[in-house]
Amino acid sequence: MSVGKIKITRLLRPYWRQLAVAFVAIMAESATDLLEPWPLKVVFDYVFGGKPMPGWLASLVGATTGTSKLAVLNFAALAVVVIAAASAVSTYAEKYLTTSVGQRVMHDLRHTLYNHIQRLSLAFFERQKTGDLIVRMTSDIDAVQDFVSSALLGILVNVLTLLGMLGVMFYLDWRFTLISLAVAPALFILVYSYTRRIKNNARLVKKKEGEIASVVQESLSAVRLIKAFAREDFESRRLDKKSRESVEMALLARSVKAKLTPLVELTVALGTCLVLWYGARLVLAEQISAGALIVFILYLSKMYKPMRDLSKMTDTVSKAQVGFERIREVLATESQVRDLPGARRAPPLRGRVQFEHVSFAYNREQPVLKDINLVVEPGEFVALVGPTGSGKSTLISLIPRFYDPTEGRVGIDGIDIRSFKLRSLRDQISYVLQETYLFRATVWENIAYGKPTASRSEIIRAARLANAHEFIVRLPDAYDTVIGERGETLSGGQRQRITIARAVIRDTPILLLDEPSSGLDAESEELVFDALSRLMEGKTSIVIAHRLATVMRAQRIYAVEGGRIVESGTHDELLAGGGLYSRLYEIQFKGQEQLSDLKAVGD
Repeated sequence: MSVGKIKITRLLRPYWRQLAVAFVAIMAESATDLLEPWPLKVVFDYVFGGKPMPGWLASLVGATTGTSKLAVLNFAALAVVVIAAASAVSTYAEKYLTTSVGQRVMHDLRHTLYNHIQRLSLAFFERQKTGDLIVRMTSDIDAVQDFVSSALLGILVNVLTLLGMLGVMFYLDWRFTLISLAVAPALFILVYSYTRRIKNNARLVKKKEGEIASVVQESLSAVRLIKAFAREDFESRRLDKKSRESVEMALLARSVKAKLTPLVELTVALGTCLVLWYGARLVLAEQISAGALIVFILYLSKMYKPMRDLSKMTDTVSKAQVGFERIREVLATESQVRDLPGARRAPPLRGRVQFEHVSFAYNREQPVLKDINLVVEPGEFVALVGPTGSGKSTLISLIPRFYDPTEGRVGIDGIDIRSFKLRSLRDQISYVLQETYLFRATVWENIAYGKPTASRSEIIRAARLANAHEFIVRLPDAYDTVIGERGETLSGGQRQRITIARAVIRDTPILLLDEPSSGLDAESEELVFDALSRLMEGKTSIVIAHRLATVMRAQRIYAVEGGRIVESGTHDELLAGGGLYSRLYEIQFKGQEQLSDLKAVGD
């Protein structure tokens, strides 16, 4: 069964033994519910009423406590305690087992969902709100777990109890039973119609919860920007608006659920009224005993209790259905980039990267890359330059197969990269990006993220090569210092050098760098450049950069504009050509010259 078609039965299958024991406990619980009114009938009919006991009951009572009225009373009292004890044990066993299964199912479902999300292509995350995914990972899975723990076998308990009660009630008096069932069609229609409305409202509430989580996640991620522009009040109003919408939707859903319970109670009261009216007339006519009527009324309340409980469970069931729908919606999403049938593990790569007539578009109407042809030889250092939005980052994203080209082929060492297993391909590529991604973990754990099996000595060596060791040992706990979330406790240059150390420790044949020195001051930039030169030694390196200090060191430069490579060559060749690169160089050179003049005037 595919992940997208996962069913609740598949999640429950590994725990069938626990569920089987819980089922036995449920049967015992249902039996105690059926037996509970009988001691009262024994007292009313055989102690107070003086009716002769049936032979099987007389022999059981005689063997237990004797045959006198006091002995029968003692037997009834003892039966109450035994039935209550059996009910307590079976209820505990059922609750413990179902809660355990619910927790394990929640873990399995969360693992399956998270594992699937991790393997989806970048295109999915560009369309999906992060906050909504978090709600699906938490609140929606909790709803399914709640259903398994409290409603799944609870529904079975109520159905079994209801069937048992009906059987006993038909045995006691079929006329009463038919009268009490006269309200059943009305109950069914009532519960069915309200269940559909509750489910629709639950779906809308979940959507609003996802929107709130997305706003919170977005604002917390951009907290520096918010404070820099003093937009705290705006963000508060934005969340307040979403929260009010959610409250209104939740109140609407609650009003629908609130109406169901009293309507069910009124319908049940009508059935009880009919039985009481008819039964009392039969007692007055001496056609049945008062004990029989009392027992039947007790059974009637117990028969209506499962009906009430089933109606109350509609909320839990509806939330679980909506949550499971939303989870399956993600699980049904297939990665646009995945291992193809027959894909093999990539051998150790030399690093010859080749683009052959490659075109790419995020959507068909807006092509990003058009007929790209380029070759990077093993160990060569090439640079990509061009205006913002020209397709440079997209181009290098095709090498590790973050996306697949819509036309053409990307090859490494003469082999189409789509013939390799994704993980084996990406294991031989390292990255240093403009945006530094650091986790709330120790320094050494962040560096070892590039190679989890790395020893402490390997981590220190990587940090030295990345010019990071000197500042790391000055931190409070050196390599054991916990970095703040997203590396906020470090400077930009320090963060970048840790990401370089992370790339160093991987020691892969291919290195991709996207604006690695952007936003750094001169001193940090020099340290980063020095670290990068060590990192790129002997590796196929492709760097995207606007700063010509980086570009000028490249063995070959490709100028990209409008999704096409418009020129290529060395720094001197491109300057002499007077094309795009020359214009970019002139703009940047003049800008630097003007900045130097301003500094001179200031001095």
